[in-house]
Amino acid sequence: MLSDSTIHFLQDKIEDLRSALFFSLSNAVLKMPTTIVTTLKVDETGQIWFFVNRPTQYLHEFDKDFPARLDFFKKGKSFFLKINGKARIVDDPEEVNSLVSLPDEIRTQAMHQMVLVKLKIQHAEYFERETNDRMNWLQLTRSHLKKWLLNQEPGYKPYSFNPDPAVMY
Repeated sequence: MLSDSTIHFLQDKIEDLRSALFFSLSNAVLKMPTTIVTTLKVDETGQIWFFVNRPTQYLHEFDKDFPARLDFFKKGKSFFLKINGKARIVDDPEEVNSLVSLPDEIRTQAMHQMVLVKLKIQHAEYFERETNDRMNWLQLTRSHLKKWLLNQEPGYKPYSFNPDPAVMY
């Protein structure tokens, strides 16, 4: 399980970015389409809640649990997130109504036009771009040379967050 400080860090970053690309990593013939989503909330257990458009097929034809990925980014921000986990389609009206922060019109929309999905974070990668103000002249020169000669994009430093491997889901 992710530590509380890691979950709070990810909550802050996800709230700052809010938008993500949602990818279903399922091997099923019928899977949720790739789409842009906006997060509703990230709870204390490390679950990200969001809506996707309801597919034209019947919802019961899809796998209820499937592996998925969220790529969070926002233009102008110096960081982005890649989160992998197990997504679950929430189609139980009781569970939709349990989200107290949702207005009534969104709840009714969730039952007819949208599908509520929650993704349990299993692996998160945080990438932070080094800005030019934090680089000295030697680092700046090296990054420009890498960009010009090797065609490499400089400055992304990855951080990886993994749950404790001893805890099984």
